[in-house]
Amino acid sequence: MKAASTAVATRILGLDPGLRITGFGVIDQLGSEMRYVASGCIRTRDGELPGRLKTLLEGVREVIASYSPDSVAVEKVFVNVNPQSTLLLGQARGAVICGAVASDLPVHEYTALQVKQAVVGYGKAGKEQVQHMVQRLLSLEGSPSADAADALACAICHAHGAAGVLGRMGARRRAGRILTLPG
Repeated sequence: MKAASTAVATRILGLDPGLRITGFGVIDQLGSEMRYVASGCIRTRDGELPGRLKTLLEGVREVIASYSPDSVAVEKVFVNVNPQSTLLLGQARGAVICGAVASDLPVHEYTALQVKQAVVGYGKAGKEQVQHMVQRLLSLEGSPSADAADALACAICHAHGAAGVLGRMGARRRAGRILTLPG
C-alpha cells in the first residue's frame, strides 16, 4: 500500500518594485517543482508621492489577501546614475515591503544579479532572456510582461535559494556566475 504524501506546497510572492509599475508573481513550490499561480502589475497614477506609495502598499496587501503567500521575495535596489530615481525606487520598495510585513510575512531580498543567476544562469542576462526563462521554467503558454516576469523571477530565485541553490558554502562568483568549489 502506498503512503499518502504529507508534503505541503510553499506559496511565494515575488515583487519587482517600481514607483509607476510594481510587478507581482505568485508561485507554489513543492520540493524542486514550481507551479505558476498568478502574476500582474500594481500601477500608480501620476501625482503626489504619498498617494502613490499608498497605492503600492494597498496593492500589495490586496495581492496578499487574494493569494495567501507564505513568504515574499523582493528585488534589492540598485544604485543608478540618477540619485533622485534611486531614492524614489527605494521609497516604492519600502512601501511594498511594509505591505508584506504588515501582513506578518517574512521578506527575503535578492539582488538583480542573484535573480538572473537563479533563473537564467547568467547574472548579466537581459530582460528578454529573463522573460523567456520564466516562461519555460513555469511552463507558461505566453510570455509574461517584463514587470511580471521580473517578479516571477524573484519568486523563482527564492524557491531556488530555499532549496540551497544560492548562497552555498564554498561558492564564489566570477563575471556574474556562481561557481561551486569542490569539497
